[in-house]
Amino acid sequence: MTYQSPSKHAGLPVGSSPKKVLVIDDSPSIRSMLRLALNNDPRLTVVGEADDAYDAREKIKALSPDVITLDIEMPRMSGLEFLDRLMRLRPMPVVMFSSLTQKGSDSAVRSLSLGAIDCIGKPQHGFNEELLSDLCERVYSASVSVSRPVSPEKNVDQNKLANRRWTKKAILVGASTGGVAAVEVFLKGLPVDCPPVVVSQHMPASFLESFSVRLNQILKQDVVLATDGAPLNFGQVLIAPGGDYHCGIKNSSGQLQCKIWKGPKREGHRPSVDEMFLTAENDAQDVIAVLLTGLGKDGAAEMKNLHDKGAFCIAQDEASSVVYGMPKVAFKLGGVHEVLPLDDIAITICNKYSSGR
Repeated sequence: MTYQSPSKHAGLPVGSSPKKVLVIDDSPSIRSMLRLALNNDPRLTVVGEADDAYDAREKIKALSPDVITLDIEMPRMSGLEFLDRLMRLRPMPVVMFSSLTQKGSDSAVRSLSLGAIDCIGKPQHGFNEELLSDLCERVYSASVSVSRPVSPEKNVDQNKLANRRWTKKAILVGASTGGVAAVEVFLKGLPVDCPPVVVSQHMPASFLESFSVRLNQILKQDVVLATDGAPLNFGQVLIAPGGDYHCGIKNSSGQLQCKIWKGPKREGHRPSVDEMFLTAENDAQDVIAVLLTGLGKDGAAEMKNLHDKGAFCIAQDEASSVVYGMPKVAFKLGGVHEVLPLDDIAITICNKYSSGR
């Protein structure tokens, strides 16, 4: 088929050069199709191809790409193993493009937790113009993101932090691009008996289900998908289910519970961080609101509202964010008490709002 770059693509920004793309895939036909599609977008140029991880390593050194597309199933070293090494040694924007990263797959969520910006599933029934257009848009969006080294896991002294007296009743967390890895880092820094945490992460519902399963496997807290009316218990993390639903909290006779409801997207998102924060306005003094890495401004307006009503509000800083969008807007609106590196957010909350019994 002949692929023409759709007119909906924005042109190359004035005074800038096309973003350099390295395509990594063991299939010559897939590499050829990706080269054709990406080169037809004026914002992108494919500077090289690699058929396995070892070839990719040398091409990255020689070509210094701005973004790479990466398959998972490859000879000699899997894409996930290569991604893990890459993000520790030379972090850069990565878009996974694989038959193993279909919506909701464990491989897709694992890729995002390792630092990939995006995951796109290879089509099962051939390429079409809509898919290739979407591919170009997502590769370009990834190319203008900033990848960070994977944070080394900190050894949290759970014995020292356990059985503490908390002065807040819930922690509400919003995140988007780069949020899978950021949420993991944040939650690992909290003690097992921390206040209930409700997370609204911008992802499709199938991804969020896999995300909750993964978190439940690697965290000491109990991690579940949120359901309407579920009580908010200490030591529990509730993940917004997404899909047709928003997620927030409600107060039932002094007991905080989850609130799940159908509603239109807000700021283009469902689950929406703004909608989650809005549900907490009457209980703001019992709430800690956290806004992590993400594109756009979702969560910023209602974080300002919570800030003004007595919630303690934290935004992730630019240096540790993949995309400094949502936290930046919240800070500019005056809705943030502290701007902190990702690694410092959990311990700051522990030190400020808990004490030994």
